[in-house]
Amino acid sequence: MSLLWFLQSFFLFSSFLASASANTDDDAAQFEMFHRHAPQVYKNGTTLGPPKSQLERVKQLVHSDNARQQMISHRLVKSSSNRRKAYEFQDGNNNNYNVQPVDIPMRSAADTGAGQYFVSFRVGSPPQKFVLIADTGSDVTWMNCYYRPSPVCHRESCPNLDVTRRIFHASRSPTFKTIPCVSDLCKFDLSGSFSMDYCPTALSPCEFEYSYADGSRALGIFANETVTVGLELHKHRKKKLHNVLIGCSQINEGTVHAFDGVMGLGYSKHSFAVRVAKEFGYMFSYCLVDHLSPSNFANYLSFGRQSKGSKLHNMQYTKLILGVINPFYAVNVAGISIGGTILKIPSEVWDIEGNGGVIIDSGTSLTALTELAYKPVIAALDPHLKNFQKLDIDIEELNYCFNATGFKESLVPKLAFHFDDGAQFVPPVKSYVIDADDGVKCLGFTSIKWPGNSIIGNIMQQNHFWEFDLVGKKLGFAPSSCTMLESKV
Repeated sequence: MSLLWFLQSFFLFSSFLASASANTDDDAAQFEMFHRHAPQVYKNGTTLGPPKSQLERVKQLVHSDNARQQMISHRLVKSSSNRRKAYEFQDGNNNNYNVQPVDIPMRSAADTGAGQYFVSFRVGSPPQKFVLIADTGSDVTWMNCYYRPSPVCHRESCPNLDVTRRIFHASRSPTFKTIPCVSDLCKFDLSGSFSMDYCPTALSPCEFEYSYADGSRALGIFANETVTVGLELHKHRKKKLHNVLIGCSQINEGTVHAFDGVMGLGYSKHSFAVRVAKEFGYMFSYCLVDHLSPSNFANYLSFGRQSKGSKLHNMQYTKLILGVINPFYAVNVAGISIGGTILKIPSEVWDIEGNGGVIIDSGTSLTALTELAYKPVIAALDPHLKNFQKLDIDIEELNYCFNATGFKESLVPKLAFHFDDGAQFVPPVKSYVIDADDGVKCLGFTSIKWPGNSIIGNIMQQNHFWEFDLVGKKLGFAPSSCTMLESKV
């Protein structure tokens, strides 16, 4: 009897240890990210996948940036009377949300300004896999979807099921629960995310219609669903996140037909980034390798405090401004220096409470500076490149290009973004003197009209680890090869 008791006790204790060791509370969710030019996202007839040449690559990025800047301009709310106030996390267990209605924004699309990076995404029960655009400019996650019966298809002609595309079959997932159109969630919370007023019955689902910069659109319904994420520490385990808001898009017209959907990483009450961050320490991070890196090098998007960033001893932190330029993440830049000399740029360029400010955006490629900052930066770099023949290339937005024969990065002084709390972001030279074509380099900045917001783009962010602390309202960053992370997706 005592032996049986011992064996039972040992079994229970062993089970407890196994359960404790597999606890994911301190773990992190991780997604592998692919650049739009990576072979993994190639699709015929689109600008997804590898371009034919370096010049074509840069043209595509600039074209996408132009459209994205148009989208961003529609998102900005600059007057104090209608500026959205950020909702705040009081602590890890009690959240206070205060989100005021805003104007309906324009959205991005793959060829017209969406994020440049794609992530693997598993949704439903059992999980169905998709490749979504990771977009810090979107606050709703949606994917191509098949759902019947649907009020959308009663009013509009839904296309026949396309077996050549990845489509989420909602009816096959018992955890798919539509959002009623009479709910406050639909009528108020999602009013800034294109929810529609159409509500024929109390049980009808909440509908949305997204308009895009190029005239494309996506129509569908909102629902709660289960999302499955990979874990960073427990490599072979998965975690299910229940009741995650998603959009089931049933009609996709124009360029949006070319991709599976969008993962909303913007800052808002119902965005995927905020929802998942709650489960993993209210923090997310990413690390971007060079666009031209070998295909076996990957980028990673992680949610949780146990990210590899904790091992970077040279991390710097600056204030992360939330809720002022929704859904984007803003920072307090105080100035730019070239070769250690602070440039003469008017302070209002950096004033986020006025007509300026800076956002950090993974969906914009080139760093965009308003005219008042762009001209001093170019003027400060010009003397160091005066011995190289200036060239005009077939990209209007890149105004400073040159013959790169004999070029060495050591000829170019260091550029630094200075934050008002003392932190400095010093990117490598290759992040602002970029390859535009064979034997041709350009200064990787574009000029945008003043007043307006400047943007630190993803090329400038490359080879750095970026950590977004949504509770502490801090942005951490440090140089990194990004290769120390492993795929768990």
